[in-house]
Amino acid sequence: MTLDVLYFAWLRERIGLGREVVETEAATVADLVAELRAREGRYDLAFADMGAVRVAVDQELTELTAPLAGVREVAFFPPMTGG
Repeated sequence: MTLDVLYFAWLRERIGLGREVVETEAATVADLVAELRAREGRYDLAFADMGAVRVAVDQELTELTAPLAGVREVAFFPPMTGG
Protein backbone atom coordinates (compact mmCIF):
# COMPACT_ATOMS: atom_id res chain seq x y z
CA MET A 1 0.00 0.00 0.00
CA THR A 2 1.02 3.61 -0.48
CA LEU A 3 0.88 6.02 2.46
CA ASP A 4 1.55 9.71 2.94
CA VAL A 5 3.81 9.91 5.99
CA LEU A 6 4.20 13.26 7.76
CA TYR A 7 6.85 14.24 10.29
CA PHE A 8 6.59 17.24 12.62
CA ALA A 9 8.90 19.23 14.90
CA TRP A 10 12.17 17.48 15.86
CA LEU A 11 11.17 14.34 13.94
CA ARG A 12 11.13 16.42 10.76
CA GLU A 13 14.50 17.91 11.67
CA ARG A 14 16.13 14.52 12.34
CA ILE A 15 14.71 12.86 9.23
CA GLY A 16 15.17 15.89 7.00
CA LEU A 17 11.69 15.66 5.48
CA GLY A 18 8.29 17.01 6.41
CA ARG A 19 6.41 14.55 4.22
CA GLU A 20 7.05 11.57 2.00
CA VAL A 21 5.14 8.91 0.13
CA VAL A 22 5.99 5.45 1.42
CA GLU A 23 5.29 2.11 -0.21
CA THR A 24 4.81 -0.40 2.61
CA GLU A 25 3.51 -3.84 3.49
CA ALA A 26 3.19 -2.87 7.17
CA ALA A 27 0.08 -4.13 8.93
CA THR A 28 0.30 -1.74 11.89
CA VAL A 29 1.88 1.59 12.76
CA ALA A 30 4.52 -0.29 14.77
CA ASP A 31 5.38 -2.33 11.67
CA LEU A 32 5.71 0.89 9.66
CA VAL A 33 8.05 2.36 12.27
CA ALA A 34 10.18 -0.80 12.12
CA GLU A 35 10.38 -0.53 8.32
CA LEU A 36 11.33 3.15 8.51
CA ARG A 37 13.98 2.54 11.19
CA ALA A 38 15.58 -0.13 9.01
CA ARG A 39 15.92 2.32 6.08
CA GLU A 40 18.66 4.62 7.35
CA GLY A 41 20.29 5.92 10.50
CA ARG A 42 18.33 9.17 10.43
CA TYR A 43 15.03 7.28 10.77
CA ASP A 44 16.49 5.02 13.44
CA LEU A 45 17.57 8.09 15.41
CA ALA A 46 14.21 9.83 15.00
CA PHE A 47 12.26 6.79 16.22
CA ALA A 48 14.74 5.62 18.88
CA ASP A 49 12.46 6.69 21.76
CA MET A 50 8.89 5.88 20.80
CA GLY A 51 7.75 7.05 24.23
CA ALA A 52 8.43 10.57 22.94
CA VAL A 53 6.48 10.12 19.69
CA ARG A 54 2.74 10.37 19.09
CA VAL A 55 0.96 9.13 15.99
CA ALA A 56 -2.18 10.03 14.08
CA VAL A 57 -3.73 7.85 11.41
CA ASP A 58 -5.92 9.73 8.95
CA GLN A 59 -5.83 12.68 11.38
CA GLU A 60 -7.05 10.66 14.39
CA LEU A 61 -4.74 10.13 17.37
CA THR A 62 -4.05 6.46 17.84
CA GLU A 63 -1.63 3.86 19.22
CA LEU A 64 1.26 2.00 17.61
CA THR A 65 -0.92 -1.10 17.44
CA ALA A 66 -3.38 0.64 15.07
CA PRO A 67 -3.95 -1.24 11.80
CA LEU A 68 -3.01 0.43 8.53
CA ALA A 69 -5.51 -1.30 6.23
CA GLY A 70 -7.34 1.37 4.24
CA VAL A 71 -5.26 4.21 5.73
CA ARG A 72 -4.06 7.11 3.58
CA GLU A 73 -1.96 9.17 6.00
CA VAL A 74 0.20 8.57 9.05
CA ALA A 75 1.64 11.50 10.99
CA PHE A 76 4.36 11.37 13.65
CA PHE A 77 4.93 14.19 16.14
CA PRO A 78 6.18 14.83 19.68
CA PRO A 79 3.72 15.11 22.57
CA MET A 80 2.04 18.48 22.69
CA THR A 81 1.79 20.64 25.76
CA GLY A 82 -0.78 23.29 26.45
CA GLY A 83 -0.11 26.82 27.43
